[in-house]
Amino acid sequence: MARERVRVIVKQQDAQPRIASASSAAGAGGCSGTHCSGSGRLIPIPIQPANDTRDCRGIECRLPLRIGAKPRGRSCVGDGCAPEEESAPPDPVRRVRLCWIQPDDCTEAGPEEDQSGVRMKRSKVISYQGMVTEVVSEGAGLYVIDRKVGLCLAYQPSARRKLRAGDQVELHHIHFLYQPCPDFPPSMLCSCLHSTVRVTSFSRVGGSASAPHCPGDGVLPRLLLQNNTGVSEYLWTCHLSSQLSQSLVPGVLKQQCVCLLSWKLMETLWRRKGRGQRDIYSEMLDEPHTCPLTRYSVDSAVHQCLSVSDLLQSLRSTCWSSLCLRSVLGPEGSGLSMSEISLALSWSCRTLSSDPRRGDSLRPRPVFLVGVLELPTQTSDFKQSLQLRDATGGVACVVTETGREDEGCLTASLNTAWIGCLVCVLRFTMVTERFLQSEFPSYQHLDQDQFITHRRCRVYLQFSLDHVHILSPSVTMATQLREEPGGEEEEERVGRKRRRADANPPISSPSSVAVTTGPLDRALVSCVSLAIRVEQKEGVARKNTGVGKLMEGAELALCFSLRAAVIGPVVCWGRDPKNRPMTDGEVDQESQQKVLLVLSGACARWFPVLQPGCFYRVVAFNNQDLSDLIGCGVSGRSGVELHTDSTVQVKPDWRFHTLTRPLLHPTCPQGVSPVVLSVSEVLDCRSELVSFQGLVSERVPITDRGSHPGVRLTMCDQTGKSLQVYLSLRHTPCLPGLLPGNTLLLSAFQRRLSRSGGVYCSYLPVSCITVTSLGDLSSAPPPPAPIMHLGQEALGSEHRCMLGKVRGHVVCFLFLQLQWSCATCGSLYTQVCSSRCGSSSAIFQSKLKLVVDDGTGEAHVLFTGALVRSVLGLADSQWEGLQRALRPKGVIRVFPRGRSLVCDGDSDDPLLQFLLCVCSNDVVCRPISFTCRKRTNQRSEEVRRFSRGDRDFLTRLTRPLQLTCVHLNSDLTCS
Repeated sequence: MARERVRVIVKQQDAQPRIASASSAAGAGGCSGTHCSGSGRLIPIPIQPANDTRDCRGIECRLPLRIGAKPRGRSCVGDGCAPEEESAPPDPVRRVRLCWIQPDDCTEAGPEEDQSGVRMKRSKVISYQGMVTEVVSEGAGLYVIDRKVGLCLAYQPSARRKLRAGDQVELHHIHFLYQPCPDFPPSMLCSCLHSTVRVTSFSRVGGSASAPHCPGDGVLPRLLLQNNTGVSEYLWTCHLSSQLSQSLVPGVLKQQCVCLLSWKLMETLWRRKGRGQRDIYSEMLDEPHTCPLTRYSVDSAVHQCLSVSDLLQSLRSTCWSSLCLRSVLGPEGSGLSMSEISLALSWSCRTLSSDPRRGDSLRPRPVFLVGVLELPTQTSDFKQSLQLRDATGGVACVVTETGREDEGCLTASLNTAWIGCLVCVLRFTMVTERFLQSEFPSYQHLDQDQFITHRRCRVYLQFSLDHVHILSPSVTMATQLREEPGGEEEEERVGRKRRRADANPPISSPSSVAVTTGPLDRALVSCVSLAIRVEQKEGVARKNTGVGKLMEGAELALCFSLRAAVIGPVVCWGRDPKNRPMTDGEVDQESQQKVLLVLSGACARWFPVLQPGCFYRVVAFNNQDLSDLIGCGVSGRSGVELHTDSTVQVKPDWRFHTLTRPLLHPTCPQGVSPVVLSVSEVLDCRSELVSFQGLVSERVPITDRGSHPGVRLTMCDQTGKSLQVYLSLRHTPCLPGLLPGNTLLLSAFQRRLSRSGGVYCSYLPVSCITVTSLGDLSSAPPPPAPIMHLGQEALGSEHRCMLGKVRGHVVCFLFLQLQWSCATCGSLYTQVCSSRCGSSSAIFQSKLKLVVDDGTGEAHVLFTGALVRSVLGLADSQWEGLQRALRPKGVIRVFPRGRSLVCDGDSDDPLLQFLLCVCSNDVVCRPISFTCRKRTNQRSEEVRRFSRGDRDFLTRLTRPLQLTCVHLNSDLTCS
């Protein structure tokens, strides 16, 4: 394939230049003559003789008088001056130097340097002639020549007459840069103060207006002149400005603010030191020539901005094309039945990182988002998480914040001041959850889409506020920054916005009531407030709250409740107090009142920002009735003591504001934070209702007895101990963020014991789940399972952990069963299904039970599926041949009888002889290491009958410990 070549005219610096004719240029593949019509054709241009005397060469004659140089004794020989009589006559031969520069050669345009990890290159000074084919941004001075080469005129003063599409231009002493910015054409021409731009032929069309998505007021060139940044940074800022004009205007920002916002983002992301003040005189007159365009940075991995709609469209378009059903089922998929396949495929997840250096990414370059953090709307898919919204759309977000140590336990909190802030999310994880309903008959039919009955997906983001940069704070965030230590400097940073707020009349005293007239403004409307401290928070569930009248067939409303302690009395305000520091009138030292806040319907959107242990100010607008915030109690008979709290039904127009100052107020009751346990403490405690924190190591979809969907989470801590948590989704929406690698805070869960004595937890109507930190198991795997001692586990003296690692040796072989089963009903399958269900799909199932001793005791360990092949030491070809040989027979069983192994079939069967030889081999009876789980259907004791002479004896024997192997470790042979 022929390489794309760029036609340029290069001014050589050698003393004996090479003279190229038109015929030689044509022979090299260039222009065949002066009348060729190719785009960007080369035109011979006379080269001025070298001038080493630093005299004028035609540049100073065109400078303004205020910056022109003083007259010199020697005459000017430039094209703008008349030569003196004693000057040498010009060369009658018009010398032309032509050169072809290929893009591959341009990558080595100059020596590369490494400064603080930034790759720097040197530009080439050339001359070029072509036609303007596109006006990228008139205000930023960006154009396209010959549909291939970019042109930047921002480093020159702005001309009165802008370039238009169709203009023929002639560029002298122009800088050639290769790939300064990945968002622009690879070949870029940039002009400095030493460059000359000449329009040789004007366009016939009228003046074309600037593109609506590009700023045209010249803000970016003025910022460039003030800050003297590099050309790579400037081009990236111009492209970002055009993107933000589409994603933020007019719903979020005004067009005039886009350029300043883009420049602020460039300074935040690039973090380059300034070049100092620009020396325009040296740039125009000095030799050798130096200017800001002489050296430029090259980085193909610079950040890329995406709008919310583009992000959602990309994730949803690749959601199903990137799904491999066989990889979802794993190596055990070939032995699953029809119902097991359907359940295993019902949920799957795909996570992508915003930075390709941290894992699988959506784009080859790091991606960031710009938008406003908001509460979820009524039309959003997630009613329990915040939203990041721009002018193109909104996406749900699981947001975490650095917790605080409160009496030894970690408390997650999210300040309500973040609501309404314009932010830039620098690092995040894109999550796509896929829900699939299918009826695949067997593992072999996974590539046939007709067995998929329904599918849907949901997309959301995960990020921490540590990776969020505030571009424009909300009013409440500005108030909080002013109250924090060092807030005076932050006040200067957000200056104008705050000065306008301070210029308003001061807030009325808490005891006054203001009446306003004119247009309604929420900040000026009278309101009442109540300061509370949240003690307990229930999860979101669909309930009949009794508010309004439910129509027949109508869905239940989302609802959750807060149990809080009242800090002080109800206070009246003349305007919204927001999150200003608490006053003495809002605090009552003797207040011991409790209140139950019920948030249903539209009020359920406050769920992600209200957390236990935090202080809030509840504000009710357009109301001076104190009874709305006091709540309604329960009437009782005389002589009966009531132990109930007042109930307050939160209205949709009420607001919650996080209060940070009460934590330092000496008169505020601090209360007692709920005790948060670890997984190990939950295994050993005796409480029925527990709150604990742990890392999610596994998520498995399940169905309960009523065929309602559910989720089983495996939680672990740093010691490796784990327990299982069961969530029913019958009346509870599936919360986002319940992914392996994330750390969850589970509040008010029921601790239960299984029939085998293992501990597990289940979800209750009062339970609540909070995502406290984000992680990824691919980069940070969970801690290994703890060592399980069989003797202690059999006696029940150790912890009730369900998962552990065992190291021992095989004592004896108990039984082996290989069977072909129907994929639909599970019956025996030979040539057809034994139950005559009509299915033509069969699956191969295998079971093996061994007795393992680790020195402290014995246990019966069950191996299933592909683990049987590993224990028997068979190769893949032997295992496949064994399945084919068993197909006509359907099933075979091998078990011990005395000192020998027997089966329930023909003893002369070659297949049986092979299995007897394999099971008695030393490969099976060897040291072994595996991770196992206790079986939940074992009985504690069993009754045995013994005969001694003519007498029979009945005795109770403790059943051996029953384990199920889930993974064979690599260290199978123990030393």
